[in-house]
Amino acid sequence: MKKNVAVIGAGVLGVNTAYFLAKKNQNVTVFDTHKYAGMETSYSNGAQISVCNSETWTQWDNVKKGIQWIFKDDAPLLFNPMPNLFRPYDTYSKYMWMINFFITTALGKYKKNSENAFAISLKSRDLYFKIADEEGIEFDLMKKGIIHFYNSKREFEIAASKKDWIEAMGCEWEIVDRDQIFEIEPALKNNHKIIGGVYTKSDATGDIHKYCFELAKVLEKKYGVDFKFSETIKDIKKSNKPILQTNKNEYEFDDIILCTGVETERFRRKFGDSFRIYPVKGYSVTVDLEDDKSRESAPFVSLLDDPSKLVASRLGNRLRVAGTAELAGYNKDIRSNRIKPLLKWIIFSYICLK
Repeated sequence: MKKNVAVIGAGVLGVNTAYFLAKKNQNVTVFDTHKYAGMETSYSNGAQISVCNSETWTQWDNVKKGIQWIFKDDAPLLFNPMPNLFRPYDTYSKYMWMINFFITTALGKYKKNSENAFAISLKSRDLYFKIADEEGIEFDLMKKGIIHFYNSKREFEIAASKKDWIEAMGCEWEIVDRDQIFEIEPALKNNHKIIGGVYTKSDATGDIHKYCFELAKVLEKKYGVDFKFSETIKDIKKSNKPILQTNKNEYEFDDIILCTGVETERFRRKFGDSFRIYPVKGYSVTVDLEDDKSRESAPFVSLLDDPSKLVASRLGNRLRVAGTAELAGYNKDIRSNRIKPLLKWIIFSYICLK
């Protein structure tokens, strides 16, 4: 039966959802508050398709680190536990998320949830590659793997101990010493702090914003998907059929699918449930590699500096460095003190030359 389906959100989840609905011959309309697809979480992230890094955060070791980092502005994870009296809803969402995080950690669900995440991620990666290949989507995809490198012997040994568990789930987890790391990616040869690492050869990198943008064009031209850009959802009314109210119009659909990321929580009252989704803000720096020397010197293999929780990805003639998670509610302000660690890391690692 052919249905009229609304997809709210044109990020990577939204455009992929629209794609599979359109392939099943459904009438699909995609709504997004921005002018183009992929302008929120999908816009300028770390660009890693990192299936082998799908472990969940719910470990006591991470809780301990988080507490130690609370008062450090340059910490990999920044979290303010204090309530925001001017934004009571943000405070409620934060504390409910915290409670659920601690409960999940205490119940020891880390391993089971991680295994589920690995399974979903493996399938997701295969679908990325398949869609890009079948639809001719160019998004700076590079299948050269990811190097996870460590400066601490303890952290390196912890990573090495996971080899059998992670490989049992279908991921490659190759333990490499510093010389092997420099052989795989010569751009790291001047980083003398590296002790060893893990090479996940089956992982990849790609510009997910470009993927969203290009797939949206394919959906419009080839599959007849209707994109309603610059339309913000104001309300969802329950009737015989759900009704969407935007800043421009009112629409009736058979089904509505939310692909709204951290904004999903604000629809919870409409659906009688809380989704326990809380935003984590990341920062990134994208460097244009303008001359031959820069392009030759910058890494081709994607990098994950595990102690610093920073990543670097090659996107054609660009290099992107991202990281520094910040649990700051729905605040989109860019803080200079959170950008500085990224720039410092680039200079120290010698991965971008003038």
